Amino acid sequence: MTNTPEPSAFPAPSSQVPWWWQHLDSDGRVLAPDPERQEFPTRGDAESWVGEFWADLADQGVASVTLFEGDREVYGPMSLEA
Repeated sequence: MTNTPEPSAFPAPSSQVPWWWQHLDSDGRVLAPDPERQEFPTRGDAESWVGEFWADLADQGVASVTLFEGDREVYGPMSLEA
């Protein structure tokens, strides 16, 4: 016999909060929100994506990015200058 609670004793996981990047111009203004903004299930996925696509974002006029978890600002702005 174990003292491990039955699985039903644990609360059901809440819906996952997405991670996403806010794009800023060179004056620190938020660029128009993308109606299909890229959202990620984990911080690591978001950071990997920006690590791979930062040069493309910079070519599109994005000067810096800020990472959000849902509505919570995690860090930034982070420059995309090479």
